[in-house]
Amino acid sequence: MIGKQNKLRVVREAPPGLYLDGGDLLEILFPRRYITPGVKPGDVLDVFVYLDSEDRLVATTETPHAMVGEFAYLQVISRNPRIGAFLSWGLAKDLLLPFHEQASPVRSGQWVTVFIFLDTKSNRIVATTRLSRHLSHQPAPYFEGQAVNLFITSQTPLGYNAIVENAYRGLLYHSNLAGPLTLGQKMKGFVRKVRPDGKIDLSLDTAGYRRVAPLTEQILLALQANGGRLAFDDATPPQVIRDKFGVSKNAFKQALGALYKKRRIRFLNPGIELTGKPTAPDGRR
Repeated sequence: MIGKQNKLRVVREAPPGLYLDGGDLLEILFPRRYITPGVKPGDVLDVFVYLDSEDRLVATTETPHAMVGEFAYLQVISRNPRIGAFLSWGLAKDLLLPFHEQASPVRSGQWVTVFIFLDTKSNRIVATTRLSRHLSHQPAPYFEGQAVNLFITSQTPLGYNAIVENAYRGLLYHSNLAGPLTLGQKMKGFVRKVRPDGKIDLSLDTAGYRRVAPLTEQILLALQANGGRLAFDDATPPQVIRDKFGVSKNAFKQALGALYKKRRIRFLNPGIELTGKPTAPDGRR
């Protein structure tokens, strides 16, 4: 309940605000500044529960950037020399990143990738940059081409590290990307391969022939609609390819290779051309 969204029933009203039924946590204060006209005892509110600056259990209609059990990319806004750093996460009370939960010291203004968890001893919500503790070390249960949710955490010489489905480590290679990504970005991706060490190779396009086959049809239709020629080939800039076909340059090159092997296209340097008389998209010659 603490650090999560909850649907709680209003029990009573008092000068500080409304009190909500917190079950095992007893009554939870919903401060008066959040009350909207017409709310009364018996109503059910959708609220986020946490400890305020006075260590009171309170509910709010504000929504944090991330909740307990999730990864987030947050900015350090201040440091306390005795306890740690504080992160901006969308609530009136900032999120504590204790010194002992910092993999390396952080500074004010820095953006950091953290995992948010509940300190069961204090019931306080805190952050950590020691991410490995909160990632699964079991074999990843994914198959090639499977669609997954990604959270971009950092950039390396090889590409971008990502957290897969809030549980596993993965990597998007620069060679399979049309351009730079943004740290903290959430996006859909696809599994290319699960390595023996448990790390996952990722792509923003579906993998293997399942990706190439429909793309080849897309290229053929584009050729037919353009009189049999296109000013695209394996030297076309990646972003131009993604803008036109919605895929990476690597996927586009694979599709061109498949069409060339079947003698469906020839390379004009620059551009490509159908090898036979083009047909219209409706099949007429």
